[in-house]
Amino acid sequence: SRTLLFVDEIHRFNRAQQDAFLPHVESGLVVLIGATTENQSFRVNSALLSRCALHVLQPLTEDALVSLMRRAMGDSERGLGTLGLDIDELALRRLVASSAGDARRCLGNIERIALHYRDRPLGGDPLGIEEIGEALGDSALLYDRSGEEHYNCVSAFIKSMRGSDPDAALYYLARMIEAGEDPLFIARRLVILAAEDVGMADPQALSVAVAAQQAVHFVGMPEGRIPLAEATVYLAVAPKSNSAYKAIDAALSDVRKTVNEPVPLHLRNAVTVLMRGMDYGKDYKYAHDYEGHFAGQQNLPEELAGTRFYEPSDQGYEATVRERLNAWWRKDDRNPQSNG
Repeated sequence: SRTLLFVDEIHRFNRAQQDAFLPHVESGLVVLIGATTENQSFRVNSALLSRCALHVLQPLTEDALVSLMRRAMGDSERGLGTLGLDIDELALRRLVASSAGDARRCLGNIERIALHYRDRPLGGDPLGIEEIGEALGDSALLYDRSGEEHYNCVSAFIKSMRGSDPDAALYYLARMIEAGEDPLFIARRLVILAAEDVGMADPQALSVAVAAQQAVHFVGMPEGRIPLAEATVYLAVAPKSNSAYKAIDAALSDVRKTVNEPVPLHLRNAVTVLMRGMDYGKDYKYAHDYEGHFAGQQNLPEELAGTRFYEPSDQGYEATVRERLNAWWRKDDRNPQSNG
């Protein structure tokens, strides 16, 4: 008779072991069902995949998990009904949010809660978030990744780094990690802060933040906490400047107000005879032919001539940039003015 063969975590079998199933699957001796949480395209032999039908199981919904837990709490025969456990709706949904869609984890949590409060008199108010957090010793329950506390911690994390307070920044980083926050979400915030708040005062900051994102993606957690911490400290103690952030917003504002200003002729490429006849590229000054590799040519459209969007600060590396630009502007016969 034919046999139904179920192999859990089939990705743990190496290629040779997976190949051993092939002749028996082909002959019909066994009906193979393999379960895996990995990407089957990389972890299951293509020859075996070609002989199977692929079914993707979707995570349980929040409502389904809440229903599952209520059924377990009310079932006196196979569940926790005899213990009189009652949890309010908000706390149940917080349990679901902290379980990453894992029904087994949900059931394990409510069993722990029921045992913790087994001597509690029946008929009391339903347990709330604080009480289930006490039973589980789980700080993640007090950090809703889609609620206010999530945004409070992220805001405090960003503002602590912006305020050059590495200790506070590390504290809020630790709270987010401990609560199960997506580490790549944290890494994205680091990249944004490096460009927006450190900026040209230390251009290396952006490289550090991007490297931390790549490291977390590569090594995963819990080791990923280390590059996240390193980048957090680096950004917190770095000199700060938001000049690039302000400059692009100022430039965008002018672009929206000045519709399609013509590009100066000397900046256009003359790729055809007709274009050369229209003076494309005429009088263009090649910067490397001039002292200090600076030609001092006006490159903005005529309507915006003399406008300055970028106002360098006197912080960190940007102080050097400021001196360099001032030296060039002194040599230039233009009289640049700030865009404000």
